Amino acid sequence: MSNWNDGYVFDIAYTYGYYPDMNPARLPLAFAFHGLRAPTVQTGCELGFGQGLSTNFHAAASGTRWWGNDFNPMQAAFAQELAAASGSGAQMEDSSFSRFCRREDLPDFDFIALHGVWSWVSQENRDIIFDFIDRKLKPGGVLYISYNTQPGWSAFMPLRDLLVQHTQQAGNEEQGLPTAARIDAALEFAARMFESDPVYAQANPFMRDRLKILQQQGRNYLAHEYFNRDWHAESFADMHRRLSQAGLEFACPANYADHLDMANLTPGQRQFMQGISDPVMLQSVRDFMVNQQFRRDYWVRGAQPLDDRQRVQSLALQSIVLLTEPDKVPLTIQNVASEITLNRLIYEPILQALGDYQPHTLVDLAASLAHRNLNLSQVLDSALMLVGTGHAAPLPAEVDAATREQVARRAQTLNLHLLNKATVAPSESEGGVDHLCSPVTGGGVRVDRIEQLFLLALRECGEDVDAWPAHVWKHIAAQGKKLVREGVRLEGEQENLAELATQAQLFARTRLPLLRALQVA
Repeated sequence: MSNWNDGYVFDIAYTYGYYPDMNPARLPLAFAFHGLRAPTVQTGCELGFGQGLSTNFHAAASGTRWWGNDFNPMQAAFAQELAAASGSGAQMEDSSFSRFCRREDLPDFDFIALHGVWSWVSQENRDIIFDFIDRKLKPGGVLYISYNTQPGWSAFMPLRDLLVQHTQQAGNEEQGLPTAARIDAALEFAARMFESDPVYAQANPFMRDRLKILQQQGRNYLAHEYFNRDWHAESFADMHRRLSQAGLEFACPANYADHLDMANLTPGQRQFMQGISDPVMLQSVRDFMVNQQFRRDYWVRGAQPLDDRQRVQSLALQSIVLLTEPDKVPLTIQNVASEITLNRLIYEPILQALGDYQPHTLVDLAASLAHRNLNLSQVLDSALMLVGTGHAAPLPAEVDAATREQVARRAQTLNLHLLNKATVAPSESEGGVDHLCSPVTGGGVRVDRIEQLFLLALRECGEDVDAWPAHVWKHIAAQGKKLVREGVRLEGEQENLAELATQAQLFARTRLPLLRALQVA
């Protein structure tokens, strides 16, 4: 493996993912649910921002000033390009943790974020990061940190080590094979090993399916997720032990779906956990209950508790908005252990009320649905589930008119830049961007490449939907691409144009009104 910057993969780019948990606009609802007051976030920092999509969206679509670093020059250049395009002033630096975290000109931060980084860097860099958090996170400030955790990774760790060992063996690195080729070879080697039926596979039969999943995933993702030299799976108790030394305490999960024990735990599991009073032990046991692999958490330096009245009032005034058309929201959801079906008598009225695509406070939703025998508690749980499954988003705090206008302009400029890139860039699975920026949510909204090209056609052809297919097709055809319908590749130009015409009409009728409401279009 390449050992630049302590063994972290750099010769293959990270994916262009957007991670909503790093949006400070999500703090107030999550904190209030757990009886805490969220801070006002004026300064934010992301350590190891990858392609920088999340930081750039959050900088463009809010009044928060952002800083961040990533040592990969290719990724940092892309992040800087987006910051310049939006005019957000986000400071996206091409720098190691050692250099960035020791800068003396950085402000103190209300919010510091690390997505997965903690699990994939050396102990030396973890010490540097911890020191940075200890020095630079303000009193009342929030740390978002996501990391590989036990017990969900315990069975997989030996296989991960073997795969990395294979990529590093003599004859691979010396021959200068690219990372993707070495990953392919390692996965093929492991597959042949499993065919010999080792006792490890007998004792852990689900590892065969896990290996098949790895073989199907993009190499850009696998390189950064599994093939760095340093790779840690840390228990919640160990994380608590370290962060408490900096005066931080666990606030709540950043993954909204994890707030709802009714949806994730069996009655027997909930009953067992009710007898645990120690909060650290409670989280540790919960990780066993769900076989947790990846924790996403908010930690706070100096928690500000709300009393019962303040908590209810704060929750009632939280606003949410839909990110998905109501009839596209599935009411059957796969949780950690089984499939659960959401109550139609609760969710369908709520989705119908949110179907105007306007922000609604939870108290207003509850009041409008009182005739359906729905109360604030049911509306709250439903809102958490919709946000947790990515079909809704909480709204940021109100800002003054000048800031609101500035944010809308920056988001629009950034989106236009990304739309123009969609004419030459592939889908996210192939290395492109599948999100655009919403000043309504303060973050990103999933918009696939075809939808982005429709939005570009709207800008250039106006409301004439019949003109959109030809405009979109010229960009697709220029790359030698074809559409796929029901798993079948469409070869002829007329077939592709006909399919685009169908998709354009559907997009204009269903998806476009939502994107307009979110100020993405």
